[in-house]
Amino acid sequence: MGFIMEFAENLVLRLMEDPKERDRKFRERVYAVKDRCEKTKEMWSYPLRPYGFWTFERHNAQLAWDAKISQVPGRRDPYDDLLQDSYGFPK
Repeated sequence: MGFIMEFAENLVLRLMEDPKERDRKFRERVYAVKDRCEKTKEMWSYPLRPYGFWTFERHNAQLAWDAKISQVPGRRDPYDDLLQDSYGFPK
C-alpha cells in the first residue's frame, strides 16, 4: 500500500507547479503589463499633431480671411464683441 501512496504523491508533485517559478512568471507578466500601460499612457499624452502644425502661415492667413472660421465664438476677438454690443449690432 505504501508503494501506491508514494506513487500518487510523486505523481501529484510532478503535476504541481513550483510555487517560486509560478510567482516569478506572474511577476514578469504583471511587470510587462505595467510597462505596456506606461507606454500607452505616454503615447496618449502626445499631441495628435506635431508642435507648430497649426501655426504655419497658410493656416493663420485662412483664419483671417475665412469668415466661417474667423467669426465663430472662441476665435473672435473679444473686443469685437464689445464693440458690437456697444453699437447695437446683432451677433
